[in-house]
Amino acid sequence: MTTDKIIVALDVPDVESAIALVDKLPQVNFWKVGLELFTSSGPTIIELLKSRQKRIFLDLKFHDIPNTVAGACRAAARYGVDLLTIHATAGRDALKAATEAVQVGAAQTGVEPPKLIAVTLLTSISSRQLAFDLKIPLELPEYILEMALMAQEIGLDGAVCSPQEVVQLRQTCGDDFLLVCPGVRPTWADKVDQKRSLTPAQAIQAGADYLVIGRPITAAAEPDLAWKRISEELTTVV
Repeated sequence: MTTDKIIVALDVPDVESAIALVDKLPQVNFWKVGLELFTSSGPTIIELLKSRQKRIFLDLKFHDIPNTVAGACRAAARYGVDLLTIHATAGRDALKAATEAVQVGAAQTGVEPPKLIAVTLLTSISSRQLAFDLKIPLELPEYILEMALMAQEIGLDGAVCSPQEVVQLRQTCGDDFLLVCPGVRPTWADKVDQKRSLTPAQAIQAGADYLVIGRPITAAAEPDLAWKRISEELTTVV
């Protein structure tokens, strides 16, 4: 089902808010736990989601020296989550250390290792910011492609990118490289801080494996109706 490709972001401040939202949307099978929620709740939220047989995208975007990244990935892999993120800009050594660490961590608790996904560039960053704020002398699509190719070469399972880069990455990296897309916004939702956005249907048609959708659903007056509306829009995707 196309709706299996939707990961709903639990971008809330505490466990109580998260579980209230999960209970309000029982039809959602895949949830994202990010920095705010994990920092406030720790592994408690992971345990609660797993007790409800939910899939989990642990989106902590690790970015540190290789030894620290390895330790964090080893610890995170023990939770049995499905997807885990690391910034590609942590560098080759850190990415390699991460790929090895998730295997070790998962084996320690007898769970499947998570798919390790490289963050190419935050979807809140525009071409102008890439050039003028970050001083990177590459065009934005070229930079994202270089980050994704490096991650693939090292052995990561996929990349996080905006929907606008999906076609290029799919053509270059092939069908087995997972592409996870935040910054997805229905036409009826406010883009807020997302600079490189497409609609859910456009992102799936472009070749995205998973869509990460937060505020259009979670901040809606009636989250269940927002989910239903997006699901219905995706049924038109061939």
